[in-house]
Amino acid sequence: MLTRRLRRRWRLLAPFCMAALLGGCLAIPQTGLFAFRLAVTSLGVEEVRIGPYAVDARLDTSDLMSLAMSSLGAGSLPLQATLAMGLGLPIGMPPVEMAGFRWTLDMPGVEPVSGDYDQDVTLTSGDDANLRLPVAFDLLGGGREQLAPMVELASQLARQGELPAGSELAITPGDLRGLGMTLPAGLLTPTIRLGVGEDGSLIPQG
Repeated sequence: MLTRRLRRRWRLLAPFCMAALLGGCLAIPQTGLFAFRLAVTSLGVEEVRIGPYAVDARLDTSDLMSLAMSSLGAGSLPLQATLAMGLGLPIGMPPVEMAGFRWTLDMPGVEPVSGDYDQDVTLTSGDDANLRLPVAFDLLGGGREQLAPMVELASQLARQGELPAGSELAITPGDLRGLGMTLPAGLLTPTIRLGVGEDGSLIPQG
C-alpha cells in the first residue's frame, strides 16, 4: 500500500521535478558561467552565401555589390548562412532528449526569420550538442534602397563569423524526455531568448 502511494505521488510530482531542472530554460553567456539550466553555450555564423556564390571574407563590399546588381532581374536573391549553435546542460543534470525546437532570428535592419529544427537533440551535461541551423533572407526583398545594407550585412557575417550586435535569437523547446517521463512542449518550458552584445557575447533576455 505504501509503495503504491509513493508511486502515485511520484507520478504527480515528476512533471514538476522535470520542470524544476529545465524550467529555467534560458541561456549562459559565452564566458561559460552556468547561469541557467538549458543553455546555449555558443553561437556563430558559417557558410555565408549570396545566391549560389560563397561569400569570401576577403572580398570587399564593392565586389559583392556587383554580384548583387547583376542579379537584380531575377526578382529575388537569397542571402544564406548557417548558425552554428551549442546546446548543453550544467554538470550533474541527467540526460534529456529534446524533440527539436522552434527558432526565430531577429537581426537589425532585417525582417525576422523563423524555422523548425525537427530532429531529436540529446542533451548531456558536460557534453554540448553542436547543431546547425540554416537561415535565409531575400537580398532584394526590401527593394534597391535596401540592397547596399544587405550586402554589407553579408560581408559582416562572413568577416566576423558571428551575428551583429543587437540581434536576438529565440528558441522554444519541443517535448522533453527524461527521468522516465515526457514533458510536453509548452508545459513549464518557456522560450529561450538571447541577445547579442557589442563584443559578440550572448545576453539572456527577460
